[in-house]
Amino acid sequence: MANELILIIEDNEKNRKLCRDVLQVKGYKTIESETAEEGIDLAHSEAPALILMDIQLPGIDGVTAMKQLKADANTKNIPIIAITASAMTNNRTSMLAEGFDGYQTKPITLKDFIGEVERVLKVKS
Repeated sequence: MANELILIIEDNEKNRKLCRDVLQVKGYKTIESETAEEGIDLAHSEAPALILMDIQLPGIDGVTAMKQLKADANTKNIPIIAITASAMTNNRTSMLAEGFDGYQTKPITLKDFIGEVERVLKVKS
């Protein structure tokens, strides 16, 4: 499973580093963006196997960015996991209803985080 390229779109440096470190230890390759706009460009140029999308981003938010990616023929099949600090019970349901392929709350718990990444990548293949 590992060795896939994962795009991390997260404006918080510590959260980005944690995701990157955990994924790289598990054998995944990572690229990163601090903004949704840059992340969308990277999704087009790098064609990652998976995108981890923060919801609260400067500029356009993660939901809007996800919808743009899903509406584009070149990126519509890339699974996207929502990463959010909002752990409200109904948030998971609403994020999945918006079109995300997975959902993780921050701060991430390593086991749940890797489990969700592996689950979404397995569904894709």
